[in-house]
Amino acid sequence: MELIDLRSDTVTQPTPEMREAMARAEVGDDVYGEDPTVNRLQEMAAERLGKEAGLFVASGTMGNLIGILSHCQRGDEAIVGKRNHVFLHEAGGLSVLGGVHSCQLPNQPDGSLRLEDVAAAIRSDDPHEPVTRLLCLENTHNACGGVYQTPDYTRQMAEFAHARGLSVHLDGARLFNAAVAQAVAAKDLAGPADSVTFCLSKGLCAPVGSVLCGSKAFIGKAQRLRKLLGGGMRQAGILAAAGIIALEQMTGRLAQDHARAKTLADGLRQVPGLALDPGTPATNMVFLALTADMKCTTEEFIERLKEFGVLVGATGERHYRLVTHYWIDDAGVDKAITAFRSVLR
Repeated sequence: MELIDLRSDTVTQPTPEMREAMARAEVGDDVYGEDPTVNRLQEMAAERLGKEAGLFVASGTMGNLIGILSHCQRGDEAIVGKRNHVFLHEAGGLSVLGGVHSCQLPNQPDGSLRLEDVAAAIRSDDPHEPVTRLLCLENTHNACGGVYQTPDYTRQMAEFAHARGLSVHLDGARLFNAAVAQAVAAKDLAGPADSVTFCLSKGLCAPVGSVLCGSKAFIGKAQRLRKLLGGGMRQAGILAAAGIIALEQMTGRLAQDHARAKTLADGLRQVPGLALDPGTPATNMVFLALTADMKCTTEEFIERLKEFGVLVGATGERHYRLVTHYWIDDAGVDKAITAFRSVLR
């Protein structure tokens, strides 16, 4: 039975064009800066995001960690949202490996941070307190419903932070989804930040990797940290070749994923027993819950859907996330809606 895998866009596999490019990739030793395919990917990524330079890394988590450690010294403090990925889902790396203290602020329903909360969190010049060094933002915001942040919001937050001597790091794992949803260029969202990461291996379909972008001086420091963390991948052009195809061919089609997410949500709203989160979907993620009259556990519901060939992920007690991507077509959306109806009838 063919499975409709809606657990995440991380399950995407490389396209035939990517596989061909990987097979033909010209490579060299990237730790020496001699892999031409990696170099081309880094240059393309930096140009797309309006930055001077880029650094190919193994994952978004590695990119975020390197970004934070490049901005902060041990004992410094980074302001983050309580629902930001760098706080929730990256194994505490900023503290464990960087010795960076985090100040966690409440995210608003749209994923944003209140300017007033950020202002109140900035430490005074007191030797008893850590030094506030960094503000971390996220776009799209995964845990708040796959919502996007606007260019105006990002610019306002960055200007506020910079005026107070703080740097800004943007976790842009799905930044191109945010750009497509607003019909703006990715550099309009990334430009105000000092550093930004984006993932090649989610909706852009590459098998591995993210790119961290910033100034040339910043990336020079980040390159040393990548090596320290074991991220020197040598002949990585084989992987970078897929990333180039991702930037050339996949960013423009993300609107199809968003449209299918809306079709999926519209169909599921008609299914008794389901309550969709307000405003879902903002991009390619649909969030929903079982109503109180549905008598099954979180795990039981997942298993029942699997019997009908549909995979979903849980984000809480009887609460689920469904993510559309390149490998989910119109027929897959229809099959998913039918599976939900069959399980809940």
